[in-house]
Amino acid sequence: MAAKPTPATVPEYSENSIRVLKGLEPVKQRPGMYTRTDNPLHILQEVLDNAADEALAGHGKKIKVTLHADGSVSIDDDGRGIPFGLHPEENAPVIELVFTRLHAGGKFDKGKGGAYSFSGGLHGVGVSVTNALSQRMEVTSHREGQVARLVFAGGDVVEPLSLRPQAEGDRRQGTSVRAWPDASYFESSALPMGELTHLLRSKAVLMPGVSVTLINEKTRDTQTWQYKGGLRDYLMQTLVTDPVIPLFEGEGFADSQNDSFAEGEGAAWCVAFTEEGAPVRESYVNLIPTSAGGTHESGLRDGLFQAVKSFIELHSLLPKGVKLMPEDVFARASYVLSAKVLDPQFQGQIKERLNSRDAVRLVSGFVRPALELWLNQHVEYGKKLAELAIKAAQTRQKAGQKVEKRKGSGVAVLPGKLTDCESRDTAYNEVFLVEGDSAGGSAKMGRDKENQAVLPLRGKVLNTWEVERDRLFANNEIHDISVAIGVDPHGPHDAPDLSGLRYGKVCILSDADVDGSHIQVLLLTLFFRHFPKLIEAGHVYVARPPLFRVDVPARGKKPASKLYALDEGELAAILDKCAKEGVARDKCQISRFKGLGEMNAEQLWETTLNPDTRRLMPVQLGDLDFAATEGLITQLMGKGEAAARRALMELHGDSVELDI
Repeated sequence: MAAKPTPATVPEYSENSIRVLKGLEPVKQRPGMYTRTDNPLHILQEVLDNAADEALAGHGKKIKVTLHADGSVSIDDDGRGIPFGLHPEENAPVIELVFTRLHAGGKFDKGKGGAYSFSGGLHGVGVSVTNALSQRMEVTSHREGQVARLVFAGGDVVEPLSLRPQAEGDRRQGTSVRAWPDASYFESSALPMGELTHLLRSKAVLMPGVSVTLINEKTRDTQTWQYKGGLRDYLMQTLVTDPVIPLFEGEGFADSQNDSFAEGEGAAWCVAFTEEGAPVRESYVNLIPTSAGGTHESGLRDGLFQAVKSFIELHSLLPKGVKLMPEDVFARASYVLSAKVLDPQFQGQIKERLNSRDAVRLVSGFVRPALELWLNQHVEYGKKLAELAIKAAQTRQKAGQKVEKRKGSGVAVLPGKLTDCESRDTAYNEVFLVEGDSAGGSAKMGRDKENQAVLPLRGKVLNTWEVERDRLFANNEIHDISVAIGVDPHGPHDAPDLSGLRYGKVCILSDADVDGSHIQVLLLTLFFRHFPKLIEAGHVYVARPPLFRVDVPARGKKPASKLYALDEGELAAILDKCAKEGVARDKCQISRFKGLGEMNAEQLWETTLNPDTRRLMPVQLGDLDFAATEGLITQLMGKGEAAARRALMELHGDSVELDI
């Protein structure tokens, strides 16, 4: 028998084991949480974004980036200069706080006392990360006739703030930051020049009239970008092939009378439609490049699609049997999109994707009427564009029909309670397995009938962990699920025929409460045990409906809004954010959904079914392999496993919150 480990070999876990990281320590310990660590470009972009925010606010016309021979980089602007007086609460110079404290900045209070209405900076984390990951950093601020200078090393102040009056005749205003990135934090210390020039050029595009200059001391090259024609000039220079019709450009911003959006929110865009070649697609939010897209791009797609669809319907151009999808219009679109959002929500600190739900309506609401008007003023161009979209739809439908023929004639009769979708494009189609008939009713009314099907399930599904495969179909619910998705039950080592699969996404949709979780577990058990290849191929998803709705009254420039939270944690975050914006907790009306059946069709669409705003989680094997996962589920779902379940409960019982 193996000897028990002596206490000396077991790591001690006590009060002394807990470390609280202070100041900029968290950034140095885990730089990947705050920035991209493949090269230092992103930490320099943080400084550049601050200079761009000054220009965006109308306080600067020039930005200069210098690559010095010693590997350092300087960024100079002619904005207002960072304030260097003492902070009223922190008793330290403001300029020092900006570079040494996480979550200190001038971009939190939008529309009431903050320094910026629109900005790319959100978290007050940016330049403090640049400072933490630089060996040395020199900051100079020219403001109100004085010059302030500060020097940091590894995030710490090494030369405290010094002030001197500006030289006579020197009327300069603005900020100059010179940083020496610390190579030990990055995979490569070399800056990707292609990415850097693209970034600088795009800043110039998005701010017509502002000049952006890059000086390279090693090669003695100087480049300056200034675009008087903005997005149109830029897109025409970037396109590889000629567009089929002239460029469609426009902009729309909310005014003070707008009920839904704050004054100044909106977008500018330029779109080109080409027949071949890879499309050029660039989007920005408050001048921040969103390389992974997001909800503003979804809004552009929706606006273009709705406008083209209504033009086609108005002129009766759609051939019989052809169904138009958003992708048919969007696939051949190249565009530059620049959105202005008052308080944008990004995915992660490096802001590559916009998550703000309202941005879909914001952008679509301006793009759709503008394109409808333009197409009806230029009917010939409209017909050319319609032809391009219809051709794409026909090609897509033909590809879908090829799969249809392979299914043979012995197709099982689809279950009567399945409300099917119209499209036959498997990759695009989704089926929602919905708990209960009342929720099924809301889902049927709220879904997009083009590609979303609904199969309501009555009551709890059978626990199928120990059911023999050939006895499965004795249960009506499971029979209906199998026939609806078009795949027969199979084992982990079988090679099932997936060509009959009728939906690319099989989504489990149950209430956000304990019963809903139980139904979710029973369905996941069914798929893992009897349809494992569907999980392996990435076809199974869990839809996450919200548990709470928060009605927030109007505040400052922001109109009244409805926000949704998945759980208590998100609810707390929403209420904290409202408190920061000056809305008291008791002014926010919180309602809890008892179940999906309580939501009306519009709410269910907006929160759970709409691809642009929903949370849909793919089901995958986690850290454990198939066999280990199988062992764990046996403990949870097996009939003779009560003792193992009890042991699990004793082990993890205190980490479970009871929801009564």
